[in-house]
Amino acid sequence: MLTHLDSQGQVRMVDVSSKAPTARVAVAEGMISMNEGAFAAIIKGNAPKGDVLSCARIAAIQASKRTSELIPLCHPLYLSKVEVSLVADEINHSFTLSCTTATVGPTGVEMEALTAVSVGLLTIYDMAKAMDRGMHITNIHLVCKDGGKSGEFHA
Repeated sequence: MLTHLDSQGQVRMVDVSSKAPTARVAVAEGMISMNEGAFAAIIKGNAPKGDVLSCARIAAIQASKRTSELIPLCHPLYLSKVEVSLVADEINHSFTLSCTTATVGPTGVEMEALTAVSVGLLTIYDMAKAMDRGMHITNIHLVCKDGGKSGEFHA
């Protein structure tokens, strides 16, 4: 059954009002790779636009909270946790951004985690594009989720 379509085949927001609130958590991640110079400037904190990694963390958190404004059929959620981590890979000149989102509610937080990762990585791109326009954002995916009727998922 396609839950985002009504009986006439029209797009709709799913009615979750009868679902019991449960604890839900999701983890998503993605990666951005770049040239050695851009990577070094970000690590040293001397990129032309400032502290790239702190801005990326803030952007990711902000994006998670605004997911329902960006994804048309997403429910607005009260997020009880948004945790962002960035791991530098000096060999491949890349950063992996991970986001964990959590709530207690009738619907999951996967889209919030994925949106956070996407916007966090785009922020890195925006702040470093003067140093490397050839950066690659790759492998944005859901790592795991828990809660709700469908239970656990691990990629």
